[in-house]
Amino acid sequence: MLSYQHAYHAGGPADLHKHIALAELLTLLTRKKRPITYMETHAGRGLYDLSAPESSKTGEAAEGIGQITLPECPFTAALQSIRAKHGETAYPGSPAIAQALLRPDDKIHLMELHPAEFRALKHNIKNAATHNRDGYEGILALAPPKPRKGLVLVDPSYEVKSEYLQVAAFTRKLMAKWPEATVLVWYPVLKAGRHTEMLDALKLPFLKDEVSFDLKDNKGMTGSGLALVNAPYGSEAVFTRTRELGAPVLR
Repeated sequence: MLSYQHAYHAGGPADLHKHIALAELLTLLTRKKRPITYMETHAGRGLYDLSAPESSKTGEAAEGIGQITLPECPFTAALQSIRAKHGETAYPGSPAIAQALLRPDDKIHLMELHPAEFRALKHNIKNAATHNRDGYEGILALAPPKPRKGLVLVDPSYEVKSEYLQVAAFTRKLMAKWPEATVLVWYPVLKAGRHTEMLDALKLPFLKDEVSFDLKDNKGMTGSGLALVNAPYGSEAVFTRTRELGAPVLR
């Protein structure tokens, strides 16, 4: 949906779950010297200001990043790097986290269809390939990239119910075309349980991690989920560490 803007939710509990796990996973994938390709289907603007009106309106950042003191870890390193450049109220989206943790030989491709978000993305994230196009179409068109070892973050808003099955279909097509890829799918956990149909439709082996949290209005998300397709060796520890680092916000 072109109406969705992530600034209202930046730094919230769902972001913490996704971003801590992403940082841990990127660190795992870059332990070997071989370069990787990192891609995103829905990059957003890449960098957010938690003092902005959007963040204040929902209060999600106060219930997420504002509730915890993170120890030394890859996500903390990325956060500190971003805040050293942009100020203490800056919060990195997944593109900024990837840029902070990846190496010069690694490649980054970021898809964003929303015109205003794409303009902000180009301004905020330098030295990355940014694409103003549908993320599913764009990544399938580029796959398989060079380097062939890589990670794809699938992170839509799910405002349209059909997107759950669209994510599953995209992941199956991508793995058929680019079998070396690791795919990290984020999804909201809602009372309606729509994500279960998506996970069933993946028809691929995956690791799953779901956490719960309480937002003040008790509406919308009750938790956050991650499905990791073609998980690299050591991925179980990624989710374990994510839960440890995110406590007490994530349960």
